[in-house]
Amino acid sequence: MSYTIHEVLSQIEEEDVRFVRLAFRDAFGVQKNIAVMPGEVRKAFEYGISINARAVAGFAETPYSPLFLKPDPDTLTILPWRSESGKVLRMFCDVCTPEGEVYASDTRLILKRAVEAAKKAGVEFRFGTESEFYLFLKDENGSPTKIPYDHAGYLDIAPDDRCENIRREINLTIERMGLTPERSHHERGPGQNEIDFHYAKPLKAADQITTFKMAVSTIADRYGLYADFSPMPLQDQPGNGYHINMYASRSGGQDIVLHAAAGILEVIRDITVFLNPTEDSYIRLGKSNAPDKANWSSEGKSELMYIESFQERTRVQLRSPDASCNPYLVYALLIHAGLSGIEHSLMLPEEHQAEGVLLPSSRKEAGMAAMRSAFVRRIVPGELLRVYCSQQ
Repeated sequence: MSYTIHEVLSQIEEEDVRFVRLAFRDAFGVQKNIAVMPGEVRKAFEYGISINARAVAGFAETPYSPLFLKPDPDTLTILPWRSESGKVLRMFCDVCTPEGEVYASDTRLILKRAVEAAKKAGVEFRFGTESEFYLFLKDENGSPTKIPYDHAGYLDIAPDDRCENIRREINLTIERMGLTPERSHHERGPGQNEIDFHYAKPLKAADQITTFKMAVSTIADRYGLYADFSPMPLQDQPGNGYHINMYASRSGGQDIVLHAAAGILEVIRDITVFLNPTEDSYIRLGKSNAPDKANWSSEGKSELMYIESFQERTRVQLRSPDASCNPYLVYALLIHAGLSGIEHSLMLPEEHQAEGVLLPSSRKEAGMAAMRSAFVRRIVPGELLRVYCSQQ
């Protein structure tokens, strides 16, 4: 839903909003925020609210001190888990320079530019996600343990599936926040869950997963649990994937996603460090159906891409990413790679081929591939590239 600035200010008054969270993302997509009083919101829209950006991952090299948060009114949502009396409202923000320009390393800007490039090419991309997470108990001090909340398995039901009520509350909560969940179920690991989303335009899809992770963590905490989205929470159990479903079409409805998929396969090694930015990301790859080769199939096993045609529409599922990635940066890279594949009419290799083309096996190897890539350097600012490719 779209809002004008006037409508935001009116809703703050009508809904008895007492605090406004201005949210943004660091280089790795971790949500940050600063809370302001309602009287500061008009100033935020006009001038921005200052932050010490050099203390934020990915912005340490900025020549500006400070940077400013300017809210996007279309992202307005009331946080439903806060008190009905004195509500809390949240908006995502652009990170801007003192001159009012969006900062080059703001990954939301990088995604907006990718969407604009697609629009100029007459191509529309949409993304859906399938996100997995574990629920762990907390100890008597409130610190996370590695003890799963239950020991159910894939698609199990209550009473074995003790997570059922929590998933239901998550779905109902995020629906109230304007998100569109599609389905949810218990996954293979003990205490492991999956919630999937309908496809959406890229910016909305990235905002959606950022909101989703915040909501899951908050609701889990209310149950005395810890939600873990990391790639390998338990070394002897399935890891957490973040499967990305992608659609691409030209104006008029022409399905061109297979060319886009071929473009992504061509640069997949170059962009892996952004899809899998932690050391544990590479422990997950090659285990429990997580891919480690640059291949595809229509069977849905352990390939990098699962390609499915249904009702005259083709879906490409990319299965290597995990939820430690920054969705804004990832979707931008996928769009640019897809556009290259479309522009050059690239074709996929034969199904199950590319057995010898392995994904990087470590963050160091992935970082080196990204640093050498002309494709990556064209899209990712040097400041962000150095953060991702650093071995610290």
